[in-house]
Amino acid sequence: MALSGYIFDIKKYSVNDGPGIRTTVFLKGCPLVCTWCHNPESQRNEPEEIENCSFRWNLHADHSKKNTVGAKIYTDEVIREIEKDRMFYEESKGGVTFSGGEPMLQLEFLSSVLTECRTRDIHTAIDTTGYAPFSDFEKIYNSTNIFLYDLKLMDDELHYEYCGVSNKLIHENLRKLTERGEKVILRIPVIPTITATEKNISSMIEFISSLKNIREIDLLPFHNTAKSKYERMKRLSKVAELVPPTDDYMNELKNRFSLLNIPVKIGG
Repeated sequence: MALSGYIFDIKKYSVNDGPGIRTTVFLKGCPLVCTWCHNPESQRNEPEEIENCSFRWNLHADHSKKNTVGAKIYTDEVIREIEKDRMFYEESKGGVTFSGGEPMLQLEFLSSVLTECRTRDIHTAIDTTGYAPFSDFEKIYNSTNIFLYDLKLMDDELHYEYCGVSNKLIHENLRKLTERGEKVILRIPVIPTITATEKNISSMIEFISSLKNIREIDLLPFHNTAKSKYERMKRLSKVAELVPPTDDYMNELKNRFSLLNIPVKIGG
């Protein structure tokens, strides 16, 4: 029986979701509600109606669903879309990235697609919040080449305030995952006044220094590109007035994290 899942977008020719040129498949559903979320349409598990929606993806070009975000899709359909870009993967050492939301919320569907990618020798990445049972990571570990692992706030109370959940499981999973091998690229959102504070940055550097096998650190500067999404969804953006960090600040952060002797870059 073919497995199915819910996705809300497939982005082609992505260069910010892992190495090389990639196809990014965005799955619906997320256990976190981050204040600065730039994919608010990912948060609910199932398709939703949004007026004047122009940030949707529709496999079958069904115009009757022009205001629907999210579509049911089967494993073989996803694979066909991924296969269309194989030549770009081979030339750039790229592949496919599964993002969200949190892709492991649809673990069986995700696992089936990853397995198919592995049989086709397609490089795979999981962009994860880290908020899942570690047994979920174990189930997909061998069919995943890299994990793009979000690290947001070190203080548990602040993490709960700004992301809606505790960070204890996230940090515990990260430690376990890095002990298993060199498959983790850390992704750190740089959000002015929230994650980009001296206390948080210092605590994060100290924590990372205790970890093994980190392949790379990506510093992701805050941007306002999701503002129009919130407006169309009739939802309040709590960070609409934040000003993105300057290039000088981002370079300063890069220099600080580089002292960990781990490759650091600005952007994904």
